[in-house]
Amino acid sequence: MKKINVILAAVLSSALSFGIIGGAVLSASAAKTEGEPTVTTEAAVSAEASPSVNIKDETVYVLAQADGTVDKIIVSDWLKNTLKSDRITDVTDLKNVQNVKGDETYTASGNGKVWDANGNDVYYQGNIEKEVPVSLSVSYKLDGKTVSPREILGKSGKVTIRYDYENKQYRTVIMDGKEEKIYVPFAMLTGILMDNDVFTNVEVSNGKRINDGNRTAVVGFAFPGLQENLAIDKEKFEIPDYVEITADAKNFKLGMTVTVAVNNIFGKLSLPTDSLEELNGSLGEMSDAMSQLLDGSSKLYGGLNTLLEKSDALVSGINRLAEGAAAAKTGAEQVKNGAADVSNGAKSLSDGLNTLTDNNLTLNGGATQVFNTLLATAQTQIAAAGLDVPTMTIENYATVLNGVIASLDETVVYNQALEQVTAAVKENVTNQVTAGVQAQVKAQVTAGVRENVAAQVIYSATNMDKATYDAAVAGGAVTEEQQEQINAAIEAQMESDAVKATITQTVNEKMESDAVKATITQTVNEKMESDAVKAVIQSNMQGEEVQTKLAAAAIGRQSLVDLKASLDSYNTFYVGLQTYTAGVAQAAEGADTLKTGAAELSQGASRLYVGISQLYDGIIELKDGTPALVSGITDLRDGALQLSDGLKEFDEKGVQKLIDAVDGDLNGLITRINATIDVAKSYKSFAGISEDMDGQVKFIYRTEGIE
Repeated sequence: MKKINVILAAVLSSALSFGIIGGAVLSASAAKTEGEPTVTTEAAVSAEASPSVNIKDETVYVLAQADGTVDKIIVSDWLKNTLKSDRITDVTDLKNVQNVKGDETYTASGNGKVWDANGNDVYYQGNIEKEVPVSLSVSYKLDGKTVSPREILGKSGKVTIRYDYENKQYRTVIMDGKEEKIYVPFAMLTGILMDNDVFTNVEVSNGKRINDGNRTAVVGFAFPGLQENLAIDKEKFEIPDYVEITADAKNFKLGMTVTVAVNNIFGKLSLPTDSLEELNGSLGEMSDAMSQLLDGSSKLYGGLNTLLEKSDALVSGINRLAEGAAAAKTGAEQVKNGAADVSNGAKSLSDGLNTLTDNNLTLNGGATQVFNTLLATAQTQIAAAGLDVPTMTIENYATVLNGVIASLDETVVYNQALEQVTAAVKENVTNQVTAGVQAQVKAQVTAGVRENVAAQVIYSATNMDKATYDAAVAGGAVTEEQQEQINAAIEAQMESDAVKATITQTVNEKMESDAVKATITQTVNEKMESDAVKAVIQSNMQGEEVQTKLAAAAIGRQSLVDLKASLDSYNTFYVGLQTYTAGVAQAAEGADTLKTGAAELSQGASRLYVGISQLYDGIIELKDGTPALVSGITDLRDGALQLSDGLKEFDEKGVQKLIDAVDGDLNGLITRINATIDVAKSYKSFAGISEDMDGQVKFIYRTEGIE
């Protein structure tokens, strides 16, 4: 049964990946930013790809009208230069390509572009006129009547908003000797924020709702084309390919909506490695188990019938119980006669135990004084050894010593020393890395400041920008004397307190930036994992200081073990003495009670006789109630019959329907799932991608609001 669920759920479980994407959809809806989208490092999702190739991460922004009609498509591409290449060869059908982050340029040849990356990532965007792989259509109904976005604005009533997704991207695959269309398995996630002042009673198919009191966030998902890919009958197992939202509206208005389409989550799926033979066998096991359960419910019903038939035997037993109560009544009289003998013996025992009890206080006090003296001596010895422990008492000494002994365990002490040595080494490595990074940052900042200072000095002296000045120098239009004066002025500026302060401030700001801190942290972590640093840590662990501590801890631990053993030995005597004196006192008290009780035994025997008579009367009452017991057993039998009938219905409408969902063709289902995964992996770009590059693409549809 478990394996069946794994295969059928593998396709749809990808929806769980929408946790992160859904947050982005709702954030985008809430922000309602105007203008065209731009790509940023933070917004891009890193593709899982081999580090042996550069990666193209593509985001396609589809700007659409309220009914889903596409107005404009903007594509943002991030060329991840994982190989630190100087040049990146790219293929794209985009027009009006612009670098949106950085100053890298490209050389165009047809739809090919060679970027001068110089080891950097490249971020660019452009426009394209091309049909998207999944078309989005949004329709609106008011009180059951189809209306346009313009017509529904400001109206009130029962509204239905439906998002239909048509998958147009497929590959032809040969399966069982026939050509089959396998659609690229896009997961569609649509997010809407609905104002609670406008919408109430919001419901969504294939999705979830979250109400914060002011707005209702609605997220729905669909998998267009997946039903066809898996060739599963909708009557047996339906995979959603649309999202429909219903609500009661007052003065209808709606902000923009966002839909995200991704296919790479399907490319990450993998099927269980268990054999198909074992999986097929599990279907039979499930059916057999259900048969056994049905058989068991029938046996339960039969057993209750048997219990009902044996009710006569139960009644007979109650009759015998009444006869026993009568015999107990006779025995009570014999107890009364023995009470006098017990009373005489109890008096003698009480007198002797009271004599022993008079000495209990002296014995216990002396034992406690000795124990406290031993604990004080042990406390002094432990303090002299340099260990700080809580004040030990008779009650807590074992816990205190066990804790100290555990803290001196060889492994614990070694790990503590290792942690201290590692922390010291890491602090040293961090200082070295920070100094190195600061030197690099200062060199970069100084170079940038010098560039600005030079431009200002040149313009002040020659009224030329730096590029013009450099050209003039190259052409001999600037004398060496002028050049020397300008260079001297630049150096003077660089040595000024203001410029130095600017450099220092800029360096400090960059050192406090998240990027530099992240670089330092990453570098420190890498160095800490290096063999050289590990060797230093290991060497320090083998040093005299650490080894001396370990040896001292071992000696101290053994001393504490011996000390605790000695205290435990005395504690055994102490506890035994306490138990003995308490037993004597308790025995004396019991003897007094016994003496008093013996006198009352005769009266108690009479009361026993009365009680047994009452018991006898109760048993007769129980006997009279047996008809109600038989009736209860009858009701229980009828309930077991209902249970058996219910299990039969569950087998027919639940278990057998689940088995029928795969129609006995697990081989065909797995073949189609594998084909779907392969097609998902092959679709890497919308606007184009070079053969030597890996990639992934996501689509973000933004529909206009109705306001």
